[in-house]
Amino acid sequence: MTTEALTKTYNIDPFVQIAKNVDSGTFNFKDLFIGFEKLSAVQTIFGKKTDEVLSKLKVEVFPRKGFMGVSDEDGHIFASKYYLNEGDIWSVYLDAVHELVHVRQFFEGKNLFDPAFSYVDRPTEIEAYRLGVIEARRIGLSEQEIFDYLEVPWVTKAEHVKLANTCNVAMDQINISPHKSPKHGNIRKKKS
Repeated sequence: MTTEALTKTYNIDPFVQIAKNVDSGTFNFKDLFIGFEKLSAVQTIFGKKTDEVLSKLKVEVFPRKGFMGVSDEDGHIFASKYYLNEGDIWSVYLDAVHELVHVRQFFEGKNLFDPAFSYVDRPTEIEAYRLGVIEARRIGLSEQEIFDYLEVPWVTKAEHVKLANTCNVAMDQINISPHKSPKHGNIRKKKS
C-alpha cells in the first residue's frame, strides 16, 4: 500500500494523504485516510471526539467496482478497492468527508436509508452533500465541477439538478449537458 499526496490540482491540505494500491480487507480509517482528523470539515462533524472516532473507525475495502458507503449495521465505511486506487483523488477525498457525516449520523441513531424519502430528499444525504459542497469550494472546485461531482448513477438528471439546488450550487454558472458525464462508469475518472 502506498499513499498519494493530495496537493497536485486542488488546494487540499498538504498533511492529508489517501492510501493507494490498497487490496481488499479491513483497515483502520486513519491508515487509509491520513491526516483527516486535522481537517476542519471533519472536526466540524465530530467535534472534540474526532481523533477518538477516527481511531476506532474501520474501512472495509471490497473487491468490486463501486464507490463508498456506510454500513447501517455497525457504522463502518465500505469502499471499492477500484475506486480507492483509481478514482480521482479529489473525488475520493470528498466522498470520505461525505461518508464521515453518515458515520456520525449512524451513531446518532438516524436512519441512513429512510424509505420515506427519495435519495435526493433524504435529510441525511442533504446534510452530507452540503458539507461536501462547502469542502469542495474550499479546495478549489468550480461550481461546474461541484455540479458534476453531485451527479451519481442512481439519480435522474432532474434529481441531480434538485440536489445541486438544495446544496446551494450556483446554478447560473452551470452548463447542464443532456447526457451523463463519462465519470459515471464504475469510478470517477481523473480530470485534467
